[in-house]
Amino acid sequence: MKVTQPIRLTMVGGGSWATALVKILSENNVSVKWWLRKESDADHIKRFGHNPSYLSDVQINARKVKVCTKIRDSFRDSDYIILAVPAAFVGDALAGLKPEHFHKKSVVSAIKGMIPGANQLVTDWVSEQYDVPVEKMAVIAGPCHAEEVALEKQSYLTIASQNPTCAGEIADLLRCRFVQTTPVDDIYGIEYSAVMKNIIALACGITRGLGYGDNFQAVLVSNAMQEIKRFVDAIYPKHRDLSGSAYLGDLLVTAYSPFSRNRTFGTLIGRGYTIQSAQAEMNMIAEGYYAVKSIYEINRRFKVDMPITNAVYNVLYERAAPTGEMNLLKGVLK
Repeated sequence: MKVTQPIRLTMVGGGSWATALVKILSENNVSVKWWLRKESDADHIKRFGHNPSYLSDVQINARKVKVCTKIRDSFRDSDYIILAVPAAFVGDALAGLKPEHFHKKSVVSAIKGMIPGANQLVTDWVSEQYDVPVEKMAVIAGPCHAEEVALEKQSYLTIASQNPTCAGEIADLLRCRFVQTTPVDDIYGIEYSAVMKNIIALACGITRGLGYGDNFQAVLVSNAMQEIKRFVDAIYPKHRDLSGSAYLGDLLVTAYSPFSRNRTFGTLIGRGYTIQSAQAEMNMIAEGYYAVKSIYEINRRFKVDMPITNAVYNVLYERAAPTGEMNLLKGVLK
C-alpha cells in the first residue's frame, strides 16, 4: 500500500481561531508548522500539548504539529500558508519576510478584518506586498466559531478563491469528521461580507447593551443583510446568493452568538464602557473596531447607503453617544 506524504502547511497566529484550525488540520494528513509570537506559549505547547492562552482544552497532536517562533523557519518547505492573526497585526507578524519566501506557496487568509490605514482586504495587501499571484490566494469563511470547533460541534466552512483548483485543495485540507467545506469563487464578495458582519455584530452588541430586545435585533440584522449586499455589489458586481452560509450564516452566528467577540465588544460600549476599557476587558481583538473605519472611508468614494455602518463609526470614532445614534438608526430601519 502506497503511503502518501503529508501536505506541508504553515499556520501563522497563536489565538483561538489559529488553534481551532490546527485542530481541524490535525484530523487529516497534514504536517503543520505553527508559528507563534509568544515564546512562553510555544514552550508550553511543546511541553504539555495545549495552548495555555486560547482553547486550552484542545490537545495538540505533537506528531503532526511542530511549534516555532521564527517566522522564516516556519515558512521553509511549506506548500500552504494560513494567516490567522488579527488584521491589525499581519504586518508585524510577517515582518522580515520577502516575496521569495512566498514563492510558489498558496496563501490563505482566515482573517475577517481589514488592514488598518491601508484600508485593504488581507488578500489584496498580501498579494501586493509579497507578489503572491491572485490565483494562489484563498479565504476561509463561514459560520464557524473556534469555541465550537474545540468541542467538535458540527461546523461548515466556505473556501473562496478565484482559482477553483486552489479553493478545492484548501477545502480538502480542512474537511474532517466534524467540519464540512465548500469551495467557491467569490473571494471578494465573501471577504468583504466577512468584514461587514463584524461591524453589524458591533451594532447588535451596542443595542443589547442599551436594552433593545430580540424584535429590534431581527430588524437590524435583516436591514444589515441589505446593507452588505448594496456595498458588496457596488465594489465587486457579481451574481451571488447572499442567503448562503458564508454570507447570511456568518452574519447570523456573529450577530447572535455569545462567542462573538464583536458582539461582546459592542455590548460593553452600549453599557457605557469607553473603548479603552472595553478593549482591556476582552482578551481578544474585535476585528469590527478597525474594520468599520476602513469600510467607512472606502464608502466615501462609493457613497452606498449604509446607515448601520455609519452609526457604529460615529459611536466608535466620532464619540457619538450610543443612545443618540441608535435612536437615529431606529428611525431609518424598516
